[in-house]
Amino acid sequence: MPISTGLKKNLDLSHKEKLLLIDKTNSETSISHQAELLGVSRSSIYYEPVVGEYDLLLKLLIDKQYTLTPFYGSRKMTEQLRRDGYMVNRKHIQRLMREMGLEAIYQKPRLSEPHPGHKIYPYLLRNVVIDRKDQVWATDITYIPLARGFMYLVAIIDWWSRYVLAWKTSTTLDTAFCLEALEMALEFGKPEIFNSDQGAQFTSNAFTTRVKDNGIDISMDGRGRCMDNIFTERLWRSLKYENVYLMHYETVPEGRDGIDSYFGFYNDHRLHQALQYRTPAEVYFQRAR
Repeated sequence: MPISTGLKKNLDLSHKEKLLLIDKTNSETSISHQAELLGVSRSSIYYEPVVGEYDLLLKLLIDKQYTLTPFYGSRKMTEQLRRDGYMVNRKHIQRLMREMGLEAIYQKPRLSEPHPGHKIYPYLLRNVVIDRKDQVWATDITYIPLARGFMYLVAIIDWWSRYVLAWKTSTTLDTAFCLEALEMALEFGKPEIFNSDQGAQFTSNAFTTRVKDNGIDISMDGRGRCMDNIFTERLWRSLKYENVYLMHYETVPEGRDGIDSYFGFYNDHRLHQALQYRTPAEVYFQRAR
């Protein structure tokens, strides 16, 4: 699609999101002109970061350890890897954890960095009793390690039933795939409250406007409060230890298909003790066992 000058002025997008708008098959507007309109360099369109195999292995090990011990910062993570026989230094591990968006849980995983120009909404769920479906939906982003790279996953979950309403994967931390997941979730209806962290994806004008236009109250986790979105944290742990780490997905398409399959199992067949051994689908749709 041609990119107009007016669009450039109104874009509230990250650099990565702007790159996604580049249409290399557009015969009417050259790539150079599209880059100029979007305010990005032409060279950045063709840049593909190179990730070494050893770094990918270390990221997998870090992700596994972090899921087990989310209170580990780079210092303890480095010492743990050394104990496991890997020659690493703290500076290297700090860099990898920063790339993954991870830090000790008392500071909350930072896959979503705040944007200084975006509005931050208060946390609305403290001491709230959750007793019905569509009362509260929550969203979060996690890192998914692959044998040949990595991707990010966003999911939206109904707090009462634990039902995963929507999920999308992406190789970049942009707002677009989060918006796609939101649109998918809204096909089920709408919640009274929508909770997220304070990351730029969820505080962007595009995302918050879509939520507010549906008459939904926005709630955001307090900085450094890891328990504010506990159900999605538990979901990530289940997904990784019951699927991702066992299956060792090679590529993005393979990982995406595997996660799709797992969430089908999670929603329709996985029994939850907290739900009196019912499945999320049975609770969300009030199906008899």
